Amino acid sequence: MGKVFVQTFGCQMNVYDTGKIHALLGKDGYEPTESMDDADVIIVNTCSIREKPELKLHSFLGEALKIKRTQDRPVTVAVAGCVAQQEGDKLLKRYRELDLVFGPDAVPRVRDLVSAAGSEVPRATKQVLDTQFLDLDTYVFASDLDPASEGQVGAFVTIQKGCDNKCTFCIVPSTRGPEVSRPSDQIVAEVQALVDTGVREITLIGQNVNSYGLKVAGERTFAQLLYAVSDVKGVERIRYTTSHPRDMGPDVIQAYRDLPKLTSHLHLPVQSGSSRVLRRMKRFYTRERFLDVVEQLKDARPDIVLSTDFIVGFPGESDEDFEETMTLLDIVGFESSFSFKYSQRPDTPALRLLKHEVPHDVAQARLMRLQARQREISRQANEALAGQTHAVLVEGPSRYDEGVVCGRTSTFKIVNFPGSLDQIGHTVDVSIIAGFTNSLRGEPALFA
Repeated sequence: MGKVFVQTFGCQMNVYDTGKIHALLGKDGYEPTESMDDADVIIVNTCSIREKPELKLHSFLGEALKIKRTQDRPVTVAVAGCVAQQEGDKLLKRYRELDLVFGPDAVPRVRDLVSAAGSEVPRATKQVLDTQFLDLDTYVFASDLDPASEGQVGAFVTIQKGCDNKCTFCIVPSTRGPEVSRPSDQIVAEVQALVDTGVREITLIGQNVNSYGLKVAGERTFAQLLYAVSDVKGVERIRYTTSHPRDMGPDVIQAYRDLPKLTSHLHLPVQSGSSRVLRRMKRFYTRERFLDVVEQLKDARPDIVLSTDFIVGFPGESDEDFEETMTLLDIVGFESSFSFKYSQRPDTPALRLLKHEVPHDVAQARLMRLQARQREISRQANEALAGQTHAVLVEGPSRYDEGVVCGRTSTFKIVNFPGSLDQIGHTVDVSIIAGFTNSLRGEPALFA
């Protein structure tokens, strides 16, 4: 049939959706290509969680539509993902040569959409739009495996879509719709299918995994799903993201005691260390509640490593509020974090707070200070691992060094060490010889 090029911006959910797009279009004979110039279908899978990824879309579309305009064969150009959902028909009006705009809920229908938008005439445009949200009773998850998962060590598996939380800064509820949990039997079947292709590490993904299954009578809870995935023969490691601190219950914490396959790393977004700011964000937990959850997790899994998200300069954030974020960073000892200045997003409740907007230079200075301290903590934590031996699941060759492979510890640390490609997909004991801000250096324990 032809070739398809997909450019992916944003979160793991978008990466997963891109895999499904490749799998579904593959049924119609479309082969993935890494060259946009060779593609018969060009899709950009977009993110709108912050302004910067959204701006990338417009630059990308300029290049994609130039290809459509200059080729002697038909080329279909499409926008998918959260910006597609957010902007919808506005994109089609702005870009008259754009063929297709479809939101995240339409991914399972991508074959029909590409067919409807396609043309046999070069440079022709039909313009097709699908930004309909589907609810709990009508949404169907695509189960087809991403062709790129063949031979991969790790893979994402979505367990839900959408979000019912109303965090005041967040655009996700309006771009991904209401929360819908995927049937657990389908999830377990996909995990088994991935393991059969050689995948060893499964990452369960959703906007708020802790609330999985709660809207469906008789469905497994998230904790029960973890146990079910752990029972799949061939699964070596289980990770998940994203977890909401409000919904972190004792059953999930107990899983850290019971399930060796559940890795010793958790991404637990806190956003702010100030209870006052958390209340304005509508996060529905306090600083004290967050610290209590951290204490319970460390009791259940003493070697657990935590990472987090921070938003700096949220409207109304005072110097005192920011200092509470800094002290929380030190108390918890997050070993990595994603941190950003507050970004205004369309149709979010936080826009009503802009009369309390933090000046740009103040927010920037706070962000720089937070990130500098985070680098110190990350480096110190990694340096302290020198002399220890860790089990490393080898993922592939080093990007930089010949004869060096890389993988991750259970705590999600990247380790580079001398090795061979036949070790990919295997777990190797590695002695750590040096720690850096973002990675570790090691030697095979046998030769250390």
